[in-house]
This record gives sequence, structure tokens and C-alpha cells, in this order.
Amino acid sequence: MRQAVGQTVQVNGRSVYVEESGRGADRVVFEAGQGLGRTCWDPVLPLLADRGRLVAYDRAGFGRSGRTAAQLGIDDMAADLVAMVEAVVSGPFVPVAHSMGGLVARRAAESLRPQLRGLLLLDPTPESAPVYDTFAQTARNVDRAMSVTQALVRSRSLARMVSGNIRRVYPADTYAAMLAEDFVPAGIAQTRKEFRAVAAAIPQLRAESPALPSCPTVLLSASRPVKGRERQHAVITAYQRRWVETLPDGRFEEVDSGHFLQAEQPGIVADRVVELLDRAPDRHARSG
Repeated sequence: MRQAVGQTVQVNGRSVYVEESGRGADRVVFEAGQGLGRTCWDPVLPLLADRGRLVAYDRAGFGRSGRTAAQLGIDDMAADLVAMVEAVVSGPFVPVAHSMGGLVARRAAESLRPQLRGLLLLDPTPESAPVYDTFAQTARNVDRAMSVTQALVRSRSLARMVSGNIRRVYPADTYAAMLAEDFVPAGIAQTRKEFRAVAAAIPQLRAESPALPSCPTVLLSASRPVKGRERQHAVITAYQRRWVETLPDGRFEEVDSGHFLQAEQPGIVADRVVELLDRAPDRHARSG
């Protein structure tokens, strides 16, 4: 069973639960995708344990973090990430962000730019992608469906049913923690809020995108689409590649994986983190 020990950190009048692991001079901070928290990084963390201090946390409203009645926006989540980093992380670090977490990390990077040694993004959807053209309606449809899910997960057997895609790719002890913390009514309610947050943020992000990261950036794109979404997947992949091409120091890489790369290909994720750490100028200065 997972036995990580964490702490509660106050950020912007909210509380977030943070787990630190690993040892060494380097620092890596993990930002989960929509609907999940710190536990989604369990397959990756042991592979980096000897490389540095690893920081994974639950956004406000998820997992062991404090509940919030407020409708937080992407900017609020980014501000919480910045505040958490300021409280817990000293010096330069590499952020690793999955899916929607990429929007949060990119917005936070505007404030954290002096500390960034690199940025690793796992299968994010750029705000320019056409899938977001009608996302407000999509979010409303998803919200109606998730309102049913929110009621269903009161039953543990039904919670297992609706989280089958997670159960198939994560270790049993990690999945047990997710089932207890994320696939509960409060967790589903927070996921619904995050869908609304993305829908509200897209017009703003399209009008004024987050500043492009100047640090080395790697985007890992999942190559295996969900059945029936092959065409949409191909378009998103094209927009991922197009966004990376705008960066001063970016790399696009397709990975043989579904959307949860950190669970299906943790070795590749860990290797790319190490590559970013090794590329950082201050590391070469220390070793030269």
C-alpha cells in the first residue's frame, strides 16, 4: 500500500495537500490533469526518487486538500500552484503537467519563469485546438452527465464501474487511494467545476495566450486515441505539434500510450524529466 506522508499548505486562503519524496539537489513539481490529484503520479515518482526532491499535490477541492465552495478558474489554480511552489520549493525546478494541468502550469509559468529549468507537458490540448470551438456546450453536456455520476459514486461498486479506465492503467494501491479520494461525490463535484473553469477560460486564453515558456519544453503526445475519436485525436495532435513549433526551445514527441502517459509509460516520462534536468544551464555550471 502507498504510505507517502504529506503536509497541508495554505495558499490564497485555501489549503492544499502536498507530498514530497525523493532526495537530491534537483526539484520537480507535478501538476495533475482534470479530476485527479497527487496519486496519479505514483508510477513515475519511484523512477526519479534518487534524482531529486519530488513534489506532488492535490489542487483545492481534490483528494486530501481542503474543500472549496468557490468556482475556481484556471488563473486561481495557477495562483495556487505558484503559492505552493513559493512555500515548498526552493530554487529552480522542472514542472511536469498532465492534460488540463498544462493550462494551469503554463499560466503559473508566467510568474515562475526565473525558477523554471524546463517544462514537461503530457498530452495537453492547446487552447487553439478546434475541439474548444464548441467547448462551452460540451462542458454543459458533460456537466449533466457528471451530475448523474456524482450520485452514482456513493455506491462503491458503481464508483469502480465509472472509473474502470483508471483501474486498468494504475497499480492497485494507487487506484484504491483514487477510489477513496477522487471518485467520491465531492471529487466529482470538483471535476465538474474544473470543466466549467476550462470552458470559461478558453475565450480569454485565445485572446491572450500565456506567455510562451523560454525554458526547454517537451510535449509528449499520446498516440493511441480513444475508440471513435480518431479524427479528433489527429487534429489535437496536429495542434500540439503546431504549438511546440512556436517555442524558442521546444520538442514534440509521440508516445505509444493512451491519455494517461504517466501510468502507461512512466519510464518515458521519467527519462524526459531527467533530460530536462540535465539540460539546465545551472546544472552544467555545477558539474563543469
